Amino acid sequence: MSKPTVAIGFLGTTLDRKGKGANRWNHWRPSVALCQQPDLPIDRLELLHGTTARDIGLAERIRDDIRSLSPRTEVRLHSLPLTNPWDFEEVYGALHDFASGYPFDTEAEDYLVHITTGTHVAQICWFLLTEARYLPARLVQTAPRREPEGDPAGQATLIDLDLSRYDPIASRFRREQAEAQSLLKAGIATRNADFNRTIEQIERVALRSKAPMLLVGPTGAGKSFLARRVHELKRGRHQLTGRFIEVNCATLRGDGAMSALFGHAKGAFTGAQNARDGLLRAADGGMLFLDEIGELGADEQAMLLKAIEEKRFFPLGADREVQSDFQLIAGTHRDLRAKVAEGSFREDLFARINLWTFALPGLAQRREDIEPNLDFELQRHAREQNRQVRFNLEAKRRYLAFAHASEARWAGNFRELSASVTRMATLADSGRIDEALVEEEIGRLRHAWGLESVAEPLLAERELDLFDQLQLQAVLQVCRGAASLSEAGRQLFAVSRQEKEKPNDADRLRKYLARFDLDWKRIKG
Repeated sequence: MSKPTVAIGFLGTTLDRKGKGANRWNHWRPSVALCQQPDLPIDRLELLHGTTARDIGLAERIRDDIRSLSPRTEVRLHSLPLTNPWDFEEVYGALHDFASGYPFDTEAEDYLVHITTGTHVAQICWFLLTEARYLPARLVQTAPRREPEGDPAGQATLIDLDLSRYDPIASRFRREQAEAQSLLKAGIATRNADFNRTIEQIERVALRSKAPMLLVGPTGAGKSFLARRVHELKRGRHQLTGRFIEVNCATLRGDGAMSALFGHAKGAFTGAQNARDGLLRAADGGMLFLDEIGELGADEQAMLLKAIEEKRFFPLGADREVQSDFQLIAGTHRDLRAKVAEGSFREDLFARINLWTFALPGLAQRREDIEPNLDFELQRHAREQNRQVRFNLEAKRRYLAFAHASEARWAGNFRELSASVTRMATLADSGRIDEALVEEEIGRLRHAWGLESVAEPLLAERELDLFDQLQLQAVLQVCRGAASLSEAGRQLFAVSRQEKEKPNDADRLRKYLARFDLDWKRIKG
């Protein structure tokens, strides 16, 4: 046996009032027509109406007419005092209160929300409350029929807000979301789970929020590149119309910093022969990326805070404010909390830009992404130089083995990897990167990272089997790059330590080094 159906809706102060006297029966009236649907019997109608005598009188007439046409339908009248039915906040609040106080019983009854009547504001509020499940209901819309002409019953259409049931819609949404995330990653199929989660969050925030973002990561981790991609994504969704303006705050000093960022009036200082708009105004309607924001001076920080919060500021030497509505993305490789603690960065500015903070790992923390980035860099080289270059199979294996090894520091992160691939692609004869080119490039990187002389003095003091030499050299490389004996031990024993109830990584490493008459102090010295 089907459950009783309960409909909730507004009295239509215009549509429900159509016709006078007996003539009203010849007109389509949505609240009455809802209760005339043979395929959608309504057992109870909760009819909301205004508090004026005219509204009350119309509501009572509609109730009586429904009784005569559909005796099974119980009509309950609810007086809803609204000062302004076009005020979104007032209407939403009133309907939210009604929904919160209504005794819904979803096990015993089915619910419909009639969205044909009421102001457009009321219809939007019904939709939002139903989608958020404050109203455990489906939407129903009524309309007059075109044929036969003059049929007062009209027709009714149910609207189910569970979009997951509509495979084409759900598939399209997932596809668009995946395309947006691919745009942010430049089409690189990253294999790092943490970075993938970060990109997913950035995509959602970028499309749903205008608040500032803070990208934290080492130099070369891709902060500027990602900020540009966020701008492209928002422009593609018509959320931004202006330009992408990038500023490296580390290059701004003194009055030049104020002028570059905020502009200046003519004659503001010696040499200011003409007025200047400044980069914040250039970003109006677009996106401003302030890289290394921690390098800004105190005056620039104060001005920037005002510009972010109020969208207006005074150019240097001007007596009138100017406006600029931009979205801010800030970047830094420094610990801004520490700079706040030491007093060199404003706490209120940090709080303003810290709503959405995303950490971008360096290449050394994303070694599984080296291979897809190799392919990406070769494709970029082909586009820019109109010359296709590829690795020989063994050459690629050799390069990846070195790139994944613990001795590969990648201090310059993805920027350094890009430069490395560009060098090999440029020197490649016949469009092939062979093993000789790879070995030459590995030598360059080892020299740049100071790896050639790290272990030799300690190894040269004793005669060792080749096996011990290679093993000890790898251990010494890890030790040189670690901040403490414990940290080095955790890296070296990352797998076996999981099997121990109380792993003592530092002690295991100390005993290993003692076999070669080495200790931590001597290695680091």
